Amino acid sequence: MKKITIADLMPMEAYEAQRPAIRQAIMEHKKTRRVALGPNAMLHFEDYMVMRYQILELMRVEKISGEDELLEELNAYNPLIPDGTNLKVTFMLEYPDPEERAERLSQLIGIEEMISIQIDGHAAVYPIANEDLPRSTEEKTSAVHFLRFELTQEMIDSAKAGANWSIHSEHLNYQHSNSPLAQEISQSLLRDFA
Repeated sequence: MKKITIADLMPMEAYEAQRPAIRQAIMEHKKTRRVALGPNAMLHFEDYMVMRYQILELMRVEKISGEDELLEELNAYNPLIPDGTNLKVTFMLEYPDPEERAERLSQLIGIEEMISIQIDGHAAVYPIANEDLPRSTEEKTSAVHFLRFELTQEMIDSAKAGANWSIHSEHLNYQHSNSPLAQEISQSLLRDFA
């Protein structure tokens, strides 16, 4: 999948003029890239469109315009764009109450390695988690993790042929599944393998 370059970023005046329409399009797009896993976990499947939007918003809010600063943001966000054989996910554990969140995060250590994606007829795929830095300690896990799921060509071919997808959390303290994945979501994710 294409990575973002400075040439892909709009001048801020043009972005401001088009921002309402771009924002609406991104919100619709994100609906097909979000998967709830039980009541307290959400997987956000990242791609070029979402990352480009996030960089444009960052440029707008932080008034970033220098080439060095832009290259720094591209270096931070481009690794979150799929590479053609994988899916890249921001995995979020959502507990609104701070006390409950602290208690649950202490019970969910290692959950980031126990999330799986399965294409019917193939073995489950577990992620490579938090490649940039560790997000779990012996006391608790983080509420946010970055996951990379590497799929084989056979899995991708089956998915393209219409096989169902499922996502599971196998952590002893958080066992939930989303199966089969809604068709509009699996169709959106298939574009990550183009």
